[in-house]
Amino acid sequence: MTDRYAVIGNPIAHSKSPAIHAAFARQCGQDLSYEAILGPLEGFAAAVEAFRREGGMGLNVTVPFKLEALELADQPTDRARLAGAANTLRFDREGLFADNTDGIGLVRDIRDRLGFALRGKRILILGAGGAARGVILLLLQEKPAALAIANRSIAKAEVLKTQFASFGDLAVGGFADFADGRFDLVLNATSAGLGDASLALPGGLYAANALAYDMVYGKGETKFLQDARSQGAMRCADGLGMLVAQAAESFFIWRGVRPDTGPVLSVLQGG
Repeated sequence: MTDRYAVIGNPIAHSKSPAIHAAFARQCGQDLSYEAILGPLEGFAAAVEAFRREGGMGLNVTVPFKLEALELADQPTDRARLAGAANTLRFDREGLFADNTDGIGLVRDIRDRLGFALRGKRILILGAGGAARGVILLLLQEKPAALAIANRSIAKAEVLKTQFASFGDLAVGGFADFADGRFDLVLNATSAGLGDASLALPGGLYAANALAYDMVYGKGETKFLQDARSQGAMRCADGLGMLVAQAAESFFIWRGVRPDTGPVLSVLQGG
C-alpha cells in the first residue's frame, strides 16, 4: 500500500507542500501520497486521530495548529519543545513523535544554499513571536559572534532571552536600541511581510556584505527587502528556500532519506 502523508492547516488551499513532497517522492523513489487537509478550527486533535486511524503515517502542521500539535506529542524533540510548536508529526508504535523543522530549514537555506556562513557572524532577528522562537536554537548552535532580538515589546524578547539562556547569550531590545549595530545578517521574523508593511527600523543595521532575509515568501520582493537594499544590504532573500529545506527535513524524519532541495526550489521559483 502507498504510505499516506498530509499537511493540515486552516486555510490550506495555498499550500505548496503537496507539490514539494510529491517532487521529493519522485526524486527519492518513495511510494507515498501527500494531500492537503483543511483542519477544523475546533477539532484539530480529532482530525489528527482520524488521519492516523485511516492509515496516515505523518503530518505537516501549519497555521493555526502548531501549538496544539506540540500538546498532542508523546515524544517531542528539544527543537519542538523550545520552539513551543511542532510542524512535523510522525505516528510511531511508541506514540506521536513531534518535531519543529523551521530552524534547521532556515540554517540550511542560508548556510548551504546561499553559502552564507553563520559562525562568527553578527545576527539580528526582528520579532519575538513564534517564527523567531522556532529558529533561535539552531542559530545559536551555529556559534555566531552575536545574536540579538529586536521587538516592539522588549518584555516579550526578554522571555526568549531567559528561555534560551542555557544555549547561548541573546541581546534584546527595541528596534532603536540596535541603531548602527552593523549586523551581517538581519532576519525578518515579524508578520509585517504578510501585509507588506514597513518596519520602523533605525539606520546602520547592515554591515558590509550583509544579508537581509525575510521569512515570508511568495510575494515577490517584500517591503522589508526593498528597504534593506536601500539601507545597504548587499544580498536579499525570501523564505521560499527555507520552506523547501524544512520540508526536506520532515521528509527525512518520515522516510530516512534526505532529498536534494535544489531542483524542487528551482521549479517553484519558475526556473
